[in-house]
Amino acid sequence: MLWQFTITMKDLDEFNDTQADALYEAGCSDATLCSRDGMAYIRFDRESESLQNAIRSAIADIGAAGLEIDHIEIDREELAEWPAA
Repeated sequence: MLWQFTITMKDLDEFNDTQADALYEAGCSDATLCSRDGMAYIRFDRESESLQNAIRSAIADIGAAGLEIDHIEIDREELAEWPAA
């Protein structure tokens, strides 16, 4: 299933080319890098068997690129698809 969520970066207002390349090489080819109002964030469209695994793999990829996250936003529609544990 394809999951959509947004991860906001910690202490980063926009991405430079080096960071963008590192994210792509770390596995974030399914993401769109964005910035607005002094805040950098990544919009993911990640294929995974669960939302939890999609988010965990995105966090790992971002860490492998040497960046830190601040918070994660999940669309309400995505939560409706997430089965109760």
